[in-house]
Amino acid sequence: MPMRNRAGALLAVAATGLALGATLASPADAAPKTSPKFLSASELPPHPSSSWTAGKVTDGVPDGLLSCLQDTMPGYDSRYRTFRTDLDTGALQLTIVVGDTGKAKALATRLNKDIKTCPTHLEQADPEVEATHRDYGTLPVEEGARVHGLHIEASWGASDIHLLSVGRDGKTVTVVQWGQMGDFADAPVKAFRKTTTTAVNKLY
Repeated sequence: MPMRNRAGALLAVAATGLALGATLASPADAAPKTSPKFLSASELPPHPSSSWTAGKVTDGVPDGLLSCLQDTMPGYDSRYRTFRTDLDTGALQLTIVVGDTGKAKALATRLNKDIKTCPTHLEQADPEVEATHRDYGTLPVEEGARVHGLHIEASWGASDIHLLSVGRDGKTVTVVQWGQMGDFADAPVKAFRKTTTTAVNKLY
């Protein structure tokens, strides 16, 4: 075969191989790999007298994450962003990417369970603390999300209210946590549900 024709044949074979490879690749493999996106300060429940400030996205697990969730986190590829106001309100978003959707579903299930059993965990760790959980139900966003409320009261008078949610999009799980001084009457549940929906929709 003449050199020019042989080179043309090799290029044709290579092109066919590339096309076949593209055909055989799964959609997940072919899709561009992007990092999940985080909430911005303006997407958190509005504070009546102070604007939110967002920190930078950081690798790891935030110190402010409730202790009943800390034991679930080691070993996962996680990133977080914290938020604060000028007063007594703070928030955070934690995002974990795992190997496949099955593992992500199991992680979301465990996190929801850990939040539900958080009162027991907290009260066993400190007999001066009394904690109460409320389930605010699920949200129809991507693979689903669930919203929780947690009131923590200490014998010396401290009273804190937290709203937490766990949501999933494919193999990515995100946790949103909001907290301030107060009780269930002070919790902006409707606005937090909207924030959770935004957080899950915004991941990808």
